Amino acid sequence: MLSSASFTLTKIKLQALNITDVSLAVIGHYGKAVTDLSLISLPNVSEKGFWVMGNGHGLQKLKSFAVTSCRGVTDLGLEAVGKGCPNLKQLCLDKCAFLSDKGLVSFAKTASSLESLQLEECHRITQFGFFSSLLNCGAKLKAFSLVNCYGIKDLNLGLPSVLPCKSLRSLSIRNCPGFGDASLAALGKLCPQLQHVELSGLHGISDAGFLPLLETREADLVKVNISGCVNLSDKAVCIMADLHGWTLEMLNLEGCKISDASLVAIAKNCQLLSDLDVSKCAITDSGIAALARSNQIKLQILSMSDCSKVSDKSMPSLLKLGQTLLGLNLQQCKAISSSAVDLLVEQLWRCDILF
Repeated sequence: MLSSASFTLTKIKLQALNITDVSLAVIGHYGKAVTDLSLISLPNVSEKGFWVMGNGHGLQKLKSFAVTSCRGVTDLGLEAVGKGCPNLKQLCLDKCAFLSDKGLVSFAKTASSLESLQLEECHRITQFGFFSSLLNCGAKLKAFSLVNCYGIKDLNLGLPSVLPCKSLRSLSIRNCPGFGDASLAALGKLCPQLQHVELSGLHGISDAGFLPLLETREADLVKVNISGCVNLSDKAVCIMADLHGWTLEMLNLEGCKISDASLVAIAKNCQLLSDLDVSKCAITDSGIAALARSNQIKLQILSMSDCSKVSDKSMPSLLKLGQTLLGLNLQQCKAISSSAVDLLVEQLWRCDILF
């Protein structure tokens, strides 16, 4: 089928099939028009299949490649894909248990067109592989995502004096327990042009690691998600608001160790902020009032679920903020009465309110 459609078939998705290495060899040879390839749960495809596919030199137009739960993704197999797909822009690897630092770095050295790299549950990838791939990827890499990778340990590697990765604009590191302050401080120096930063569920980072990331910027931050970083405090948020507040559009502080002091700094400095999440934070009515007093902030989304210290006293402030709000999350705010919520629903008719 593929050989007869080799010049017209552009997208291929193979999931939970009993195909073998032969099928990948056919794709590698005849997939001349393929731009998007997704391989999911192919238990009978081995390292040889990926190696032959990459060396078939037929995937010259491949731009997006996603692999999930395929044991054939090894160091040798991924390196072959990198060499055989010169125009690859996006790579997503999920649950690739046999891929190590060596294969990731070898791929990074050959994938000169790569713009986006996503790794999830690749537990053999360590801090060395993560930083080495950043250093060796081409000048087009814009986004890097690392999710649930338990091989990452917070070691002070002492990175050599190298040219920084100035192309990277977006970095997402989620639920990697070993990622800590040393790694974060090194990232600040290595990636000075970051604008979108997601560091969620990282209990190992604190103000000590986050502040260098803020202070070594050549570009200002636009979107920041530090939800679940329970050791980040008012100090980090206040400095971030002071240094980057004039460009921040989205800020997620859910579960951080912050108080009203952070909201005061946000109200003072973040005039472009449209999306703010302070759920599970120790904020009070005073903090909400500070937001409402600001004449420059024009929030569209405000999430403050499970904020037990916010009460009915915040109703005037929420009504004022509601002039621009399109979404308001008050779930589990137990000090806010049902009658107060009814008033908000009646007055803020264009705002979607969760309670």
